[in-house]
Amino acid sequence: MDLKQLVRNIPDFPKKGIVFRDIMPMLGDPQALRYMVDAMFVHYFGKKIDKVVSAEARGFIFGPAVAYHLGAGFVAVRKPGKLPHKTRQITYDLEYGTDSLTIHEDALEKGDHVLLVDDLLATGGTMAASAKLCESLGAKVIGAGFIIELSFLHGKEKLKPYDVFSLIQYDSE
Repeated sequence: MDLKQLVRNIPDFPKKGIVFRDIMPMLGDPQALRYMVDAMFVHYFGKKIDKVVSAEARGFIFGPAVAYHLGAGFVAVRKPGKLPHKTRQITYDLEYGTDSLTIHEDALEKGDHVLLVDDLLATGGTMAASAKLCESLGAKVIGAGFIIELSFLHGKEKLKPYDVFSLIQYDSE
């Protein structure tokens, strides 16, 4: 299936010079949605995965579906102040500043095998921070799966040595 045909390219969003890759048309197509979830499942099938971890917000679309197919649990990574129980927090660098993510301290057990899932791999900062949060709780990150990878931003480099998988790659803006 040629998923790129279903990606809506929006120039100059959220700021001039950026081409936003909108996945909403893919989500609205039943065959494309099934294909995306199934392809992620097939790539990680047979690997021991106890939990699928996704960061808000679009990761929440794919993470639970992939977890369901893998027979794994789902864990949400959120912005500070969004999780109601005791959390662990990490602050990481962005291109122009910093951001923070949190995870419930009891969301993962020592030795859990984790798959990170999100819609887009750009610079890799969010997923690298999510991996560090998981590892700080004693989990082992197995891989990181994405629908779209902006390979020209080299985000994959921040996710070594994990098994990084993406369905669509863009080599330039």
